[in-house]
Amino acid sequence: MLARQRQEVILDEVRRTGAVQVSALVRRLGVSDMTVRRDLDALARRGLVEKVYGGATSTVGRSTDEPGFEAKSVRQLAEKEAIARLAAEQVRPGTAIGLSAGTTTWTLARHLDEIADLTVVTNSVRVADALQQRGRTDRTVVLTGGVRTPSDALVGPVAVQSLRSLHLDLVFLGVHGIAPHAGFTTPNLNESETNRALADAAARLVVVADHSKWSTVGISTIADLSEIDLLISDDGLPAEAREVLSENVPELLLAEVQR
Repeated sequence: MLARQRQEVILDEVRRTGAVQVSALVRRLGVSDMTVRRDLDALARRGLVEKVYGGATSTVGRSTDEPGFEAKSVRQLAEKEAIARLAAEQVRPGTAIGLSAGTTTWTLARHLDEIADLTVVTNSVRVADALQQRGRTDRTVVLTGGVRTPSDALVGPVAVQSLRSLHLDLVFLGVHGIAPHAGFTTPNLNESETNRALADAAARLVVVADHSKWSTVGISTIADLSEIDLLISDDGLPAEAREVLSENVPELLLAEVQR
């Protein structure tokens, strides 16, 4: 395959998914790591992609782009289910937990049905609805106030103030992106402040994020890699990401995805 043909394949993939990873392109194109990196350099010089650690992203998607809940809810479904099952195993009966807004935490909420006597704090109407559908009498769901974002998070001063006085055993955060230099990020400044308040309330902080979040950077950092206790991702996470995260995150668990 000629360089021009490879670059067309790469560009099509970036336009389709928003990002590409060097390791995945090496497998797909059957060429060396250096060849892929040269192709990405060529595309970046033409302004067609933006190079990031381990790959490239679309120049259309910027650090402030925030997809809506419906758009995100159809992405990486199998990965989110596997992550949610593994995350639910971390929850013990009789504890107080926090769930941030997001489609992965919303999926997790639906996996908590069999855990007794939970108090759950969330800044997501969708998560609160999912928790209350079963009508359990031994469950308390606390929904913060705030201003609603495109991803259906409740954010702002009201949400932050309601979280500052809480002490939670376990908090699960969904994130927009993960990168070595930026940590765990979001494209919404107000959501970042609210998520930091939720994280500060946690005795144990867990980030739940599928492999597609790797090398994606939002405008605002929620936490550095080393500031969380556990990252739960899926087995689609590339080797280079696993190496970086294993060196910087206190604990990394990868859910096995049924494909």
